[in-house]
Amino acid sequence: MLNALSLRRAAHFGDEGDEHQEDGSKTRKQLSIAMRVTNYLTRTGYLWPIILLAILIFVIASLFLHSRDLVCVSSISSFDRLSRTRFFGLDGLESDFGSLGVPWCRSKHGKTIEWTSKDLLQGLEEFVPIYETRPIKNNMYGMGFDHSFGLWFITRWLKPELMIESGAFKGHSTWVLRQAMPNTPIISLTPRHPSKYLMKGPAYVDHNCTYFAGKDFVDFGNVNWSTVMKKHGVTDLTRVLIFFDDHQNELKRLKQAHKAGFSHLVFEDNYDTGTGDHYSLRQICDQFYIQGGGHSCFKDSDEARQRSRRKNFWEKAVDIEGLCGPGEAWWGVKGYMRDDFNHTNKQISYTQHFENSRFVESVVDVYWEVPPVAGPSLTHQTRYDPARVSCPIVEDGRFGLFQRLGLSRLETSVFNGYTQMVYVEMSPKEM
Repeated sequence: MLNALSLRRAAHFGDEGDEHQEDGSKTRKQLSIAMRVTNYLTRTGYLWPIILLAILIFVIASLFLHSRDLVCVSSISSFDRLSRTRFFGLDGLESDFGSLGVPWCRSKHGKTIEWTSKDLLQGLEEFVPIYETRPIKNNMYGMGFDHSFGLWFITRWLKPELMIESGAFKGHSTWVLRQAMPNTPIISLTPRHPSKYLMKGPAYVDHNCTYFAGKDFVDFGNVNWSTVMKKHGVTDLTRVLIFFDDHQNELKRLKQAHKAGFSHLVFEDNYDTGTGDHYSLRQICDQFYIQGGGHSCFKDSDEARQRSRRKNFWEKAVDIEGLCGPGEAWWGVKGYMRDDFNHTNKQISYTQHFENSRFVESVVDVYWEVPPVAGPSLTHQTRYDPARVSCPIVEDGRFGLFQRLGLSRLETSVFNGYTQMVYVEMSPKEM
């Protein structure tokens, strides 16, 4: 945003008559010179070319300044239809951040996050060299840079007394949590112990982590959390952070966490409507009454044409055929509530879908999707559709900042795993 600078002119007080005389003489002198120049240019025929040149210079300067200081407008910060258009150069496609709408879950009391874009930029500068030391360089099918930073930043900001993760895979997320909080205990629930992956390649096993894995695995919803909290000496559940990367129905996980009394949750794969292998919060909150929510299943609609065009450029862009199911069911994935790594699919009505969103709004105090680290022309990602995500931390065109933060040192492949990670703070459980 451009800061308006107020120019203040110092007041010089003298005799009132002298002041008016001085002002009058300056005006007459300036008008005289101006008239002489104008008359000369008119006689010589140079007046209009100079005026046109001045206008051209003004327009170019305005465009240059405007392109440097444009602020991206998303549905999270505004309810209007404004959006910022940038030309990417990457694929020749104009990308309009939020042009197809960015669905979001409304806060119960209108509460928002405490951190700012400045805090995110400072965090990026600190995290890049940390990320470069990661033990698992090729974390295929796991978190990339965007979500690794998001988890690290949120954890670092909240400073929990205990961290719980549901789904650890090779242990990269465990490593990220450990970098954020070096001495805080971790509880990891994962079907296969990360040590099993060490036989095939890099993995991470934490020595200050309690693993419920392998034959000791217990699903998050079946853990006696009261007993576990007593064992770890935790009395305040608002000081616990839970990270879900288990590809389970997020409504189910939200209810389980709320019932247990937890407040701070992070969902790694918060899939967009029409995509993903489980029912996500983003899908639940994709409603008609929210800007960016609700969809048209008419094949001749403006949305259908825009989606079809974007499908040619972005791997995760969904056209009407992929979005809508029988009876124009667009919620979830074609009207289905997916769960258990897509092993179970339950068809739900829009009425049920709407009721789910009302429940989420009744318990959620804060809903914040981690923005992409940088725009697609900088990261060269081709996966997510920029029209369906919030504005990046480092916007397109700001290569100098991208380079200064050290992001240009990273392989482009680490930026291709963004799936709208979301941080949720829930209201305390009513007794």
